Amino acid sequence: MIPRYSRPEMVSIWSAETKFRIWFEIEAHACDALAELGVIPKEAAQTIWEKGNAATFDVERIDAIERETKHDVIAFLTHLAEIVGPDARFVHQGMTSSDVLDTTLSVQLVRASDLLIADLDALLAALKTRAYEHKDTVTIGRSHGIHAEPTTFGVKLAQAYAEFQRCRARMMAARAEIATCAISGAVGTFANIDPRVEEHVAEKLGLTPEPVSTQVIPRDRHAMFFAVLGVVASSVERLATEIRHLQRTEVLEAEEYFSPGQKGSSAMPHKRNPVLTENLTGLARIVRSAVTPAMENVVLWHERDISHSSVERMIGPDATVTLDFALARLTGVIEKLVVYPENMMKNLDRFKGLVHSQRVLLALTQAGVSREDAYRLVQRNAMKTWDRGADFLEELLGDTEVRNALSEDQIREKFDLGYHTKQVDTIFKRVFGDS
Repeated sequence: MIPRYSRPEMVSIWSAETKFRIWFEIEAHACDALAELGVIPKEAAQTIWEKGNAATFDVERIDAIERETKHDVIAFLTHLAEIVGPDARFVHQGMTSSDVLDTTLSVQLVRASDLLIADLDALLAALKTRAYEHKDTVTIGRSHGIHAEPTTFGVKLAQAYAEFQRCRARMMAARAEIATCAISGAVGTFANIDPRVEEHVAEKLGLTPEPVSTQVIPRDRHAMFFAVLGVVASSVERLATEIRHLQRTEVLEAEEYFSPGQKGSSAMPHKRNPVLTENLTGLARIVRSAVTPAMENVVLWHERDISHSSVERMIGPDATVTLDFALARLTGVIEKLVVYPENMMKNLDRFKGLVHSQRVLLALTQAGVSREDAYRLVQRNAMKTWDRGADFLEELLGDTEVRNALSEDQIREKFDLGYHTKQVDTIFKRVFGDS
């Protein structure tokens, strides 16, 4: 993660200071449970809390110890002993390093999830506001990048809202999936620590006990978590790509806000480039790049190995920090998006009524013309518009075969834009309810 694409609150979750504070809390909560079970003195548990809470863990000191011990948890416990004194001998009773590391990662991913869910809520609010603003703003819908039939810009945004609603539900599920605690000791058998210690620590940290931890929390949970981040990132890219297309000079139906003093090109002063949504496309790739390593982490040797560890030290911060930034950036883009309804209508009318071809096709079949013949009649007139810019309506009105089936009024009626937007309220009710 780099500062350019980072926001402080998410970054702080992954700081060394935060990590060591969580490590301490896990150990101290475990001591409380051990004291209640009579395994260690209650006075010792109290001392550990008091001195640990009052301390600022020295990251440089811990790093120095680790350079000698070559073990991060032992380095921390050694430093904690320097702070706590003789009662530190009761810390980490019956526990193993993975109990601390895996439970900490769960806490960090849960906190990251909460921020990402809040990001999605902000994005959903922005999409809803702009969708209602443009509920009746008619624009052309495209398939394969080619004009299809009319829709509204509000419907486009409503689709994005519904998609990000699903993303939010997936994030909630991912949060629940990852929110487990393992305090089970070597190979996860609880041989040296009572399962009630795990239950106590889990409760204090807002987690649930892992049913079978085998010394590590199974990595299928993490794979699911990062897969969800990848899906959310893809939804970010989908909407960003839509905006990038709409900002193209030949289209220009919407564009990113261009602030006073902003420059688009070092060489061409006229440029107003979709830099934010292009950036979002790139950031989505970074988030998705975490998915495959997370899947590969599921496969560990026997009860545990640490092949997953180096991967998670990178993808945990990188994927969550990047997605947090991307969601916030996309929200800003939507809130400030400049929309050009006039250009939407100009583009819709560019091919002189071609977008109404299906209505004419259906009317001919309802008038008794076979579908094959109806398609042939409509297409041959449509091609005149494509090939030489003819007016589609006028060509239909001048086609004897078409006129044998439909009157002039019947043909003209098929060019009513309102026909295509009559169910917009139904779509909005499905997406937004009665609000």
